[in-house]
Amino acid sequence: MRFVGIDPASKTGFVALGPDGMPLKSKEITGDSEKDPERMATLIDNIIYQVDKEDIICIEGFPYATQRAMFAGGLHHGIRNALWKRGIRYYEVAPNSVKKFVDVTGWIGEPGNKRRLKDKEKKKAVMDAVKKHYGFVHSSDNVVDAYILAQIARSMHTKKVKYEHQISVVENLKLA
Repeated sequence: MRFVGIDPASKTGFVALGPDGMPLKSKEITGDSEKDPERMATLIDNIIYQVDKEDIICIEGFPYATQRAMFAGGLHHGIRNALWKRGIRYYEVAPNSVKKFVDVTGWIGEPGNKRRLKDKEKKKAVMDAVKKHYGFVHSSDNVVDAYILAQIARSMHTKKVKYEHQISVVENLKLA
């Protein structure tokens, strides 16, 4: 049995953890072309090739704001459709829940003087939190997000969380 996290993007993060929580695979997956629809179709195929029917999978939910909404929507639906066709179930995790699982709120500063973390700053905060919580380091923020998703899948299956702030994330997941 493996616990799999998938963070859909043009460079999709993919992580598979063994039962002990140790990474078996951690990689970015891309399409085989620069042009759509071949790029998206091969990206989806390359992702689906990595999963097994027995995997417990968490996939990040749809992004709320993106410059490339059409691509993101197509990719997210394409992955879910391909999993469904193969009879593979998955759990969808909201983007904010992924961050919450490693105690990143998206804000910095003291009450009354807070500001929202943006783009690279937020990604760095998540990467730092994953290193602190689990000791996992990767150069790709997509792979780091996939690692968190795989840890969420593992926590759901084992019914154990490592930190108090993870409880509501696991309790709120629904099987798709």
